[in-house]
Amino acid sequence: MTLVAFALTFTLLMTFVYQLTKEPIAESQAVARIALFQQVIAHDRYDNDILKDTVSIAPSKLLGNTTASTASIARMGNQPVAVILEAIAHDGYSGQIKLLVAINLDGTISGVRVLNHTETPGLGDYIDITKSKWIKLFDGESPNKTSASNWAVKKDGGVFDYMAGATITPRAVIKAVKQTLEYFEENKATLFIPEDLSSESVTKEVRPKEVK
Repeated sequence: MTLVAFALTFTLLMTFVYQLTKEPIAESQAVARIALFQQVIAHDRYDNDILKDTVSIAPSKLLGNTTASTASIARMGNQPVAVILEAIAHDGYSGQIKLLVAINLDGTISGVRVLNHTETPGLGDYIDITKSKWIKLFDGESPNKTSASNWAVKKDGGVFDYMAGATITPRAVIKAVKQTLEYFEENKATLFIPEDLSSESVTKEVRPKEVK
């Protein structure tokens, strides 16, 4: 009986603490998410609630996601401006590299940031914006600006700089960003659905056209 009473009391206490902290934690996560989004698309370029205006993305080999993910849509005056996609490079030097890629309506890249990686400190971690400005090389890039054959590090005949002795990491990131642009071009029509259809009342899932 003592153990039962203790377990019940502990459960009630944990429930109370969870309810008490749930909203502040959610607000803190939302603030952090918005701050991250503003690194890849300026806040004055959209006026919608970018955290709620979302589209569910089915697994895609181009994005590297093996489970469903979420894309956020930026709009100004209810007109689409850009989409923020998550992509995963599976061929990093030390493992997966998770990316956030914002693509403008015209197919140009608004910004790219590394969300998570395990690359070697002091060597491959220069892909992180906190370590160097390398990731900004993608700003303004597009398939029209740089041909498919040039999406590579300069060592491989491409146009992207890299740090000597650490080419595997940028190769993985460049490939992932390029494939994200390909995904965008193939699924653009279904990504930018009207805002009233992408609200919480309707769930829209984008299934990739490619079967690769």
